[in-house]
Amino acid sequence: MESYKSDKVSINCDIQTVFSKLSDPEVLKNHLEANLDKLPEEARENLGKVSFSGDSISIESPMGPLKMSMTEKVEPSKIVFAATQSPVPFGMAINLKEAGEGTTEAVAELHLELPMFLRAIVGNKIKEGAQMFGKVLASLPYENL
Repeated sequence: MESYKSDKVSINCDIQTVFSKLSDPEVLKNHLEANLDKLPEEARENLGKVSFSGDSISIESPMGPLKMSMTEKVEPSKIVFAATQSPVPFGMAINLKEAGEGTTEAVAELHLELPMFLRAIVGNKIKEGAQMFGKVLASLPYENL
């Protein structure tokens, strides 16, 4: 399984708050619904294809339904999701580290099991996805989620 990591990002919030918010997908759902008018048009259109529960995220995709369930929580430093329904084995991890009082360092990580020929074709796009995931983690208003 290949691993693609984001750069380290800095979050202006304490590690315990960040962990508690990210380890509950329902918090993200509530934030998205409350800020629907601030989302780009494409994101608003696709939000109906995503559903959240206490420990999983499901997405309707052209390849069929994708479901990721939380498989590991190491408080307050790591949250891991793995595909439980997907045509391709994949997972994602959020690694957190205290970086000072009121500051958390985060690294997003995507794991995919792809044939060698596909890695050469899509590897850069997956790396970009990991970078975007890291930027999203840094931009969330954790204190207001």
